Amino acid sequence: MSRVAIVTGGSRGIGAAISTALQDAGYKVAATYAGNDEKAAAFTAETGIKTYKWDVADYDACAAGIAQVEADLGPVEVLVNNAGITRDAPFHKMKPEQWSEVIGTNLSGVFNMTHPCWPGMRERKFGRIITISSINGQKGQFAQANYAAAKAGDIGFTKALAQEGARAGITVNVIAPGYINTEMMSTIPEKVMNDVILPQIPVGRLGEASEIARAVLFLASDDAGFVTGSTISANGGQYMT
Repeated sequence: MSRVAIVTGGSRGIGAAISTALQDAGYKVAATYAGNDEKAAAFTAETGIKTYKWDVADYDACAAGIAQVEADLGPVEVLVNNAGITRDAPFHKMKPEQWSEVIGTNLSGVFNMTHPCWPGMRERKFGRIITISSINGQKGQFAQANYAAAKAGDIGFTKALAQEGARAGITVNVIAPGYINTEMMSTIPEKVMNDVILPQIPVGRLGEASEIARAVLFLASDDAGFVTGSTISANGGQYMT
């Protein structure tokens, strides 16, 4: 029987690439989204992947949503915590709501999704939890104190939880992408891209969402059973740890 995977923020950008890669590899995939009904409907029409709408910052919504996915598809064995938002501002101008919204989605959202899946994974003695962090959670970034704190927190959460899950056959890992060629990056002026961003990346190009998806496929597989508590830096050499 095909394994069931949930991908949060799974209908757009990196999440969409992860969802489709998992489906192509034989997984039964549920993609969650928070607000864009039109994009989610188009994604389902194109791929056949069912989408579910809830806010990962809401614990009760996550628990109810996961229960619905399990009723529809079966027990969740792979969880990809991909959903994330930005509310950038220099710290002296950052408002409390900008802090709390980013922490709520990007850090608490990882807890909110993982916690309801954890008991079943422990009982079945198998689980794969993969969280998409960021290069900026590793090195920091101007005007992203909230985002960098959340993404760094995801890495710490992963290292701790990996120790708890290891004996139960559950691996917990992080992928930290650098600049990826998504819709968001297309809004950056060409001069800024060529003169500022690309010179920072030793390989001389943006990453592709499909490259992040392939890393997820490996970490989700049986072949990655000895890899846990790890952070895969997929940033073209921009930041090396």
